Amino acid sequence: MRMLPRSLHARMLMLSVLATLAALLIAGATVAHVLERFVTEGLDERLDSQVALLASTVEADGRVDRAKLGQRISAMEGGPGWRWRIEGPAGTIGSSDFPALDRGPPGPHPPGDDARLRDEGRLQPLEGASEGDTPVHARRLVVQTSGGPVTLTAAAPRDVIRRPIRGALAPLLGVLAVLAVLLGAATLVQLRLGLRPLRRLRDQIAQLRTGARSSVDEEQPTELRPLAAELNALAAQNDAALASARQSAANLAHALKTPVAALALDVHDDPPRAAQVARIDTTIRHHLARARVQIANQRVATPLAPAVADLADTVRRIHRDRALAFTIDIADDLAAAIDPHDLDELLGNLLDNAARHASGRIAVRAAVDQDDARNLRIIVSDDGPGIPAQERARVAQPGVRLDEQGDGHGFGLGIAADLTAIYGGVLTLEDSAWGGLGVIVTLPAATG
Repeated sequence: MRMLPRSLHARMLMLSVLATLAALLIAGATVAHVLERFVTEGLDERLDSQVALLASTVEADGRVDRAKLGQRISAMEGGPGWRWRIEGPAGTIGSSDFPALDRGPPGPHPPGDDARLRDEGRLQPLEGASEGDTPVHARRLVVQTSGGPVTLTAAAPRDVIRRPIRGALAPLLGVLAVLAVLLGAATLVQLRLGLRPLRRLRDQIAQLRTGARSSVDEEQPTELRPLAAELNALAAQNDAALASARQSAANLAHALKTPVAALALDVHDDPPRAAQVARIDTTIRHHLARARVQIANQRVATPLAPAVADLADTVRRIHRDRALAFTIDIADDLAAAIDPHDLDELLGNLLDNAARHASGRIAVRAAVDQDDARNLRIIVSDDGPGIPAQERARVAQPGVRLDEQGDGHGFGLGIAADLTAIYGGVLTLEDSAWGGLGVIVTLPAATG
């Protein structure tokens, strides 16, 4: 089970939220501890004042001046639950429900000292509980008199400490919550701004793939600059390899063109041999198309409308002895991600095939594929005899012909199918609206 999300944005946001919550919890606990310490010190000062009042009523011989004590009792009433007590040689005086107190661990004292006197002269903090199990905080002082030690104790409910802390924590938690929201918003803004170069680089790579640009911008943040440089080096290397492969294919075609043309002239008066030479020429073009499988440049953008218009005009002139009517329905803004020479060869074969078999009408339509907007759908239709459904899968193979009496050797559809596959498209056959053949070619649309 993956603990971290796949998205870098989500990972950074999650870690930031966890760090912020941890920091706020630590800050809240620290502030609460500091508040408790200050409130406790304030309560200790009040209790120490009460102990001082009690000490002022103790005589030198350890007896308590009750008249003086009576005058000071009213000043010692801090509220409900406040208690006091004087323990001396003459007995114990104080609140009747004085709580039990825990002296805690004994402090250091000289060896042989009476433990009962070890805290003499020092105010000691004590904790305890009243009969109702209400927590109590107290301060105790032991003074030495001629009559013996006298212990003075003043106690108050611990709620005196807790109440102001709770009152202070309520707005503090609200402030921390607001701070958490502000920090979360700041984190989102920071992540959005911080990851913007990655999104921009992603868009540039997409444009590089579609041919809208030849390189990515290397003016990137320090961390992304090496990546941008490597991407540009890779693109340049691929372009060099593509250019070299295309040049090799062009050189091969040029080297074969002259001898094949000369051979065609030599056998011009021999129709069977002339047909074989024509077949050799078509076969060469077919295998050159297949050789481009690994070097097809899909980053180009070739407008469809002008290419189809030029091809239709060429095919019309080739078959000028026949009255062919061309209908072209292609929007001006449609462009395919295919090399213009490959597009001419692909559609040229389809239009020539349609012209040879059409009775008089040929239609070419193109639009964005409704099933996938990243592709274009091109349909070449004619009103010829068509192809039986059971033969359609076989006829797109090179060299296969159904009409052995007509011109051509059956390579047109095979070459078109190969070129379509090179660019990641699909060629399918169907019946046209006129009952003839409809060839559907799906090619990637150019973007950017």
